[in-house]
Amino acid sequence: MDREVQFIGQSSAFLDAVERASRAAPMRRPVLVIGERGTGKELIAERLHRLSTRWQEPLVTMNCAALPETLIEAELFGHEAGAFTGATRARAGRFEEANGGTLFLDELGTLSMGAQERLLRAVEYGEVARIGANKPIMVDVRIVAATNENLPRMAEEGRFRPDLLDRLSFEVITLPPLRVREGDIAVLADYYGRRMAAELDWASWPGFAAHVARAMEDYAWPGNVRELRNVVERAVYRWDDPARAIGHIQFDPFESPWRPSGLTQTKAAPSGAAVEPPAPAVQHDLDGVSDLRGAVEAHERAILEHHLGRNRYNQRQTAKALGLTYDQLRHCLKKHGLLERGESA
Repeated sequence: MDREVQFIGQSSAFLDAVERASRAAPMRRPVLVIGERGTGKELIAERLHRLSTRWQEPLVTMNCAALPETLIEAELFGHEAGAFTGATRARAGRFEEANGGTLFLDELGTLSMGAQERLLRAVEYGEVARIGANKPIMVDVRIVAATNENLPRMAEEGRFRPDLLDRLSFEVITLPPLRVREGDIAVLADYYGRRMAAELDWASWPGFAAHVARAMEDYAWPGNVRELRNVVERAVYRWDDPARAIGHIQFDPFESPWRPSGLTQTKAAPSGAAVEPPAPAVQHDLDGVSDLRGAVEAHERAILEHHLGRNRYNQRQTAKALGLTYDQLRHCLKKHGLLERGESA
């Protein structure tokens, strides 16, 4: 997600988490941020830093899961030259880099027990020792840690130090998943859709068709806001008619008729109305038809759009579904300005 401290939402669950972060920000105490992937844990850490008295000092980020266990302690606490093979010169760790500011430790639950023990001492006494050094270094660092793990359960199972958990949880901010943030899906989708439309130099933002908006509300969003942004931006950039509301959306970017057999689908769209528009309605108000040719062409276009969406814009499958040859379908698509949608073959 964006690195700027930006919060979009109106649900009470979301606003409560933001308010708790704002209240905790001026404190010097550690804060633990809990949340599923894509819920904005790093954005909360940035808010905690920027609203604190340390806002002019460094905000240093470390993803504890991004490094092998053998390098975690060297990254956190630094090392002296010759401390281990490959350590040709001394190097400051993240604690020293964040001195006076904030250290954000993401994926905290992946730390080894040995690293947890050294982290506890750093948090408790404000001192760190580089690997290979004889004397500790005093640091003034505010810790913000984040995880999507159940740390209390890990502590009960002996996989996380209870004393470190107690020390880091002066305040615990739990970020709600997108699926429980009532009303926020539409707000976020509109924001990311408008931004993508501007990036594509569209003259205006047409919004989403009703069936697409409904599908987004029904989807579980396992990847939360990060996933929603990707899905929305992909839908906008694939749409070829900026004058019409976005009428097609794909939740699984790997979904394809040519998906390798070993590539499993990780998430499914909600059943019923995820990626295709509703079937075109039959015109019953026959007395109101004053332009027969126009009415027939509009109905033909609606049928084509419906079956294109239903077949994920694969023209050969669409032709088969409509009882047309491939060339006949291409002729119809060209007539209605739909030729560029879907597969070219």
